[in-house]
Amino acid sequence: MSDEFEALHGAVPGPHTAELAAVLRLYESRNVTYLSDEFPVFWESASGATVSDVDGNRYLDLTSAFGVANVGHANAYVVAAVHDQATRMMHGMGDVHPTEVRTRLLERLTHVLPAGLSKTFLATAGSEAVEAALKTAMLATGKHRFVAYHGAYHGLSLGALAVSGIPKFREPFAALVPDVTTLLDYPMDGRDTAEAALASARDRIGARDDLAALIIEPIQGRGGCIVPPPGYLRGLRELCNERGIVLIFDEIYTGFGRTGSWFAAQHEEVVPDIICIGKAMGSGFPISAAVARPEIMDAWPVSAGEALHTSTYLGNPMGCAAALATIDELERNALPERARTLGETLGARLQTLRAHDGVLDVRGRGLMWGVQVRDARFADRIVKRALAEGLVMLQAGPAGDVLSITPPLVITQAQLSRAIDLLERAVSIAAKES
Repeated sequence: MSDEFEALHGAVPGPHTAELAAVLRLYESRNVTYLSDEFPVFWESASGATVSDVDGNRYLDLTSAFGVANVGHANAYVVAAVHDQATRMMHGMGDVHPTEVRTRLLERLTHVLPAGLSKTFLATAGSEAVEAALKTAMLATGKHRFVAYHGAYHGLSLGALAVSGIPKFREPFAALVPDVTTLLDYPMDGRDTAEAALASARDRIGARDDLAALIIEPIQGRGGCIVPPPGYLRGLRELCNERGIVLIFDEIYTGFGRTGSWFAAQHEEVVPDIICIGKAMGSGFPISAAVARPEIMDAWPVSAGEALHTSTYLGNPMGCAAALATIDELERNALPERARTLGETLGARLQTLRAHDGVLDVRGRGLMWGVQVRDARFADRIVKRALAEGLVMLQAGPAGDVLSITPPLVITQAQLSRAIDLLERAVSIAAKES
């Protein structure tokens, strides 16, 4: 872990970024990348908790590249594992001829996941893991409807959109997205009580007998870093047990040490029936999984040579090698514990932002925090100002009014302190400009 800081060598964004942006406009679907005179920069390399752009500028990273780089960008151990695997075999045969490395990963996952979750479906993207979990719940229960939450983000493929709680993602494709989901309000610690939220959940779903599963993020990520009140997840476990509903935790964002434990469910010692994992699982190599209790996953029939749900890249050898190396690094450096310790310092420091005009709330756990500001325009100004100061950040929340703070778990105390200095400066400048 090194103490590299931001280092800017001219305008941000720089001239080479501007050139590449012009090319991108010509050849990429215009809906993919937001381009303006102030944002983004084009990344060239990344290491630890810093990223460098094509103009030679270096930035402190408070995003972990969407929560992926928990063990640090370009972690040397993960890079070596992927390189070694690539020299021997880059691709296997999914559901036909298994590989040793895939088998080792399946076994290793059982040692870090909550107890009892031991049967796995490997996938590539988070939305694939979510869809595998939904299909598993349907087979296990014989039912077809779901419970999810306003503000929920489970991916953008059509199956995942069916349980999405952010309207802007669903509405353009409503004709293709089945209306099979009851959406509940996601309770917030400090605003709602677990008892009241659970009573509301009971009222909303109590009369239904067609519910296959309830899917929830133990902390909402893209929804604005919403932490539920203590006892809520335990209450959901009891409710799902009573009603015969499969409980699915989407830990794609919160998993692998992000919140100060291996998985956010462990803060309340709750074990779901299915857990969805991804993002930091492969440290940048795409890999994800839905992992279930055996009696739930065994609702799938035994393969007779043709799987009902599979993919070409299922259990890609390089992805499996990356995941095994990531787990090694999380354990070797005690990164979940480190996230918990750093999170206490970070949380206290972020609370001081409340002194600034337009900062409404600060919430989070471990190294997953959200700073809610007065509106999306103000958040946008802060993110752009922060970039100009040498800090990479993201907006979150359905309305875009939350600053998302999810640095690599290897970030040093000095880097983290410097990053919050830059954030404070960005907030102050943006307030004066607005």
